[in-house]
Amino acid sequence: MATTGLPSDTDADIARVSEALAMITPRWHVRILLALGRPLRYSEVADKVAWLQNGQLHPRLQSLCEAGLVQRTEHTPRHVTYGHTDRGAALLPVLPLIVTWAEEHLEKADRPLPAIEQIEDSLTLLTRRHAAAILWVLKSRGQTGGRTLAKMVMPDSDWTNVYPPLRQLVADGLVDTAGIGKPYRLSGAGDALGPVFGALSAWSAGQPLTQAARHPLWGRPDTAPAPKAWVSNQSRLPAPTATPAPSTNGQISSLTWQHRDLFSHATPARSRAALAAGGPRR
Repeated sequence: MATTGLPSDTDADIARVSEALAMITPRWHVRILLALGRPLRYSEVADKVAWLQNGQLHPRLQSLCEAGLVQRTEHTPRHVTYGHTDRGAALLPVLPLIVTWAEEHLEKADRPLPAIEQIEDSLTLLTRRHAAAILWVLKSRGQTGGRTLAKMVMPDSDWTNVYPPLRQLVADGLVDTAGIGKPYRLSGAGDALGPVFGALSAWSAGQPLTQAARHPLWGRPDTAPAPKAWVSNQSRLPAPTATPAPSTNGQISSLTWQHRDLFSHATPARSRAALAAGGPRR
């Protein structure tokens, strides 16, 4: 069922990417995925995310299992392990792309942030309501007025309902406008989301992440960004590549980063109060 006024293939692409983001955005989901470097018993997972209170881990593991990212394996009634599914493992290489984008485009924090916090801050912005559809339209059309955006993004709603999410995207630094009544356009930060959206689109369509550069809208097949050193955990993390290199069998090659590197010091995330709607970009 179409959710926007865009062509059916574009509408489906946005829906798949939005669903992929929704799988990993809930609080602690990324940290749990990164804790599962190998299949672990429940108690071992709990030790790695020790800040979760009793009763908080199980529903999150269940949600990740239902999303198809984590597999629960019952070896015996007393021996159950949790590990990545193939789909879950294939999604992990998207995370360094998010960190790279965050370090270049989110406002600077007053301290070097663990990469996991860069990911969580970015996901908060990308999962705003209607954010993906608005960014898709602005990427494809360039400068666009609010009424036209509303017709394409939320065709079954009053057109003025497009302004709250637009104002939020402007406050988040992903969209620019010259003022009230003026057209909207992608900011540099919004346009730079190409590698992230391209990779999520490829993953959600069951394609290798190497197809991200060929995305019809967000892909940049003729450009290969030079690797950049990360500020987050600079002594630990190598500079990431724009997309993971394929192996000879067409699958994603071994990662150039380790789960423990992104997890970084196992520090708990900052309060979500720091990310309230309408606030600064971080």
